[in-house]
Amino acid sequence: MGLLSGAEHHDEIPEMGILLQNVSYSYNLGHPQETPALKDINFEVLKGQHITVLGHNGSGKSTLAYLINALLLPQQGQIVIFGREPVDEQSIWEIRRQSGMVFQNPDNQIIGTTLEEDVAFGPENLGFPQPELRRRVDYALGKVGLTELAQRPPHTLSGGQKQKLAIAGILAMEPMCLILDEATTMLDPVSRREFISLVLKLSAEQELTVINITHNMEEALLADYVYVVNEGKIALQGPPPDIFAHPDLLRSMGLDIPVHIEIADEIARAVEQPLTNTEAYNFEDALQAVRRRLTGEKSRTQTVLPHNQEPGAISSPSSPEVNKPNVLVEVRGLSYTYNPDLEQRVKALSDLSLDIYEGELLGVAGHSGSGKSTFIQHLNGLIRPEPGVVKVMGLDVSDKNNIRRVRERLGLLFQYPEQQLFEETVAADIAFGPKQMGLSAAEIELRVKEAADLTGVEPSLLERSPFDLSGGQMRRVAIAGILAMKPDILVLDEPTAGLDPAGRDELVANILNLRQRGQTIVMVSHDMDQLAGISDRILVLKEGKKHLLGTPAEIFSDEQIINDAGLAMPRTKVFMERMRNWDQDLRTDVFTPLEAVRVLRYSYREGGKM
Repeated sequence: MGLLSGAEHHDEIPEMGILLQNVSYSYNLGHPQETPALKDINFEVLKGQHITVLGHNGSGKSTLAYLINALLLPQQGQIVIFGREPVDEQSIWEIRRQSGMVFQNPDNQIIGTTLEEDVAFGPENLGFPQPELRRRVDYALGKVGLTELAQRPPHTLSGGQKQKLAIAGILAMEPMCLILDEATTMLDPVSRREFISLVLKLSAEQELTVINITHNMEEALLADYVYVVNEGKIALQGPPPDIFAHPDLLRSMGLDIPVHIEIADEIARAVEQPLTNTEAYNFEDALQAVRRRLTGEKSRTQTVLPHNQEPGAISSPSSPEVNKPNVLVEVRGLSYTYNPDLEQRVKALSDLSLDIYEGELLGVAGHSGSGKSTFIQHLNGLIRPEPGVVKVMGLDVSDKNNIRRVRERLGLLFQYPEQQLFEETVAADIAFGPKQMGLSAAEIELRVKEAADLTGVEPSLLERSPFDLSGGQMRRVAIAGILAMKPDILVLDEPTAGLDPAGRDELVANILNLRQRGQTIVMVSHDMDQLAGISDRILVLKEGKKHLLGTPAEIFSDEQIINDAGLAMPRTKVFMERMRNWDQDLRTDVFTPLEAVRVLRYSYREGGKM
C-alpha cells in the first residue's frame, strides 16, 4: 500500500481487527475552553499487525489510544475493536480486557506492594484461579527480566524498571492488542531494544496486535504500517519506507527521521543528487547511497567545515582535567543502600568518586537501576551520604545546616518536571523560588524575565496557566523556575524524555545556550546520541559503580565496554565506523549527523577514497 493522505480510508471492517471511521473527539465539549483533539479520524488495524503512530506533542496520539482502549468514547463516528463497539458496560469491559495499555509514566499503573502482587492484579481481577494466576505472573516477570526481583517493593525500582513492571502487568492478562503510549521512553538502550524485540516476537508468535505510539524513529522502522497524526488529523499513512521518503514533510510536523536516512539525505542535498524513493531506507542502503554520491564529488572548494576548524581535529570539547578549571562539586567514596535493614535492601551506589568542574556539561548515563537518579539526589541533599562525602562549592551536604545554601546554589530538575509546576500562572511559577529567597519584587520580576528569555518561554505565555502548555513548554517553564534562583549548578534528570523531536531539539538548544553562558550543567539521559553530541564529559554508571568517565570520544571508543554497561553506541558513530570500511583514515569520533556530513565530504574529497 502506498503513501496515503488522511482523507483516504477503507470502507470494509478488518476481520477481528480495529476500525475507526470518521471519529472525532474534543475535551470540554460545548464549553468555552473546548479543545478539539481528533477530527474525522479513519484508522484501520488488522489482527496481528504492528502499527506505529507518530506525531508531535499535542497532536492527538494519546487521545487516539484512549479511544481504542475505551478509556474515552467517541463523540462522533464509529469504533469497532475486535468485533465489538463500546456501547455499553459489558462491551467496554471486554474491549479493555482485550486491549492492554502501557502508559509513559509507570507510576500511574503501579499499585501492588511487591512486583509479584502488582503483576497479579490484572489477571486476578479477571477471575483467573491458581495455578493459572501463578503461571501468568511468572511468565510476565520472566519476559521483562524481573523474575529475581519478584518480592521487591515497586518503590525501590528505578524509572526504567518500573516501566518494565507496568509492561509485565499488561502481558500477564494476555491481551489481543498491546497499546504502547511512549512506553519505552524511560528505558535504557539495551532494555528498549530487548523490549521491542519481545513485542515483535509476541506479535509474530501469538498474533498480538501492537499499536506503538512513539517519538523514536528507529522503532517506527520496525512497524508494518505507520500513521502520522498532525493537528488532530491523519496527515500521512503508509509502510515505513514510504513515510520516511518524505523527510521535509515530517520535519515540518515537528518530527525527525532515523540517523542513517538523515545523513544520506543531507549528503544527497549537498551534492545535488536527491535520494530516490526508499533508496536509503535500510542502514546498508544508506551507506551505499552515501558512498555513491561521495565518489563523484571532486572539488574541495565547496566544502563547508564546522567553525573553520580542520576536519581532522576532534570537535568534542577538550577534557576539563587538561584545562584545570575550578571544582564545584567533590564526590568521594559515595555509597548508598535503600532499605539497608530489610531483606529487600538495594545497593544503589558503591564507592563513587569524581569532581564536577565549573562551566562543564557533565552527562550521566547508565542502565536502568545503575544509580543515576540516586547519585544526583545526593548533590542537593535530598539523600545524605552513607558513607562518603559530597561537597557542593565547599559545603558538605551531610551537614543539615548547609542544605538551604546548597539548594540555592544547585538546582535540580526531576524526571517529569511538569509535576513540579503548581502555580496559577507561568510567571508565578517561575517566581516561586526567588520569593522563597526573600528577594524584592523588582528583583523577582527581573529574574522571571531573564529566566524566561534564557529558556525560550515567550512573554505571551507568562500569564497563562502552566497546565495549558505543551509538554515542551512545561519543561522550559520548570527549568526557568530553577534558573530564576540563579544556581551555580543545574542538574537535569532526563529533561527531554517524552518530548517530540521539535520540543527535544528546542530544549537542547536552550541547554546549550546556558552552557555557552558559563552555566555548569549535569544532565542524566538514556539518549546516547544526545549525550555524545553535547557533553564535555560523560559519567557512565554500572550497578552503582563508576564504569567510565571521560570525553565522548574517550567514552565511545570501545563498543564492547559500552555494551557491557547496558548502553548502546551513538547511531552517528556507528554509521561512521561502517563508512571506515572504505576509508581507514576516516575520523569516526563524530556524534551528530550534520558533523558527519561535513567530515565525510572533506575526508573523501581530500583523500580521494572510494
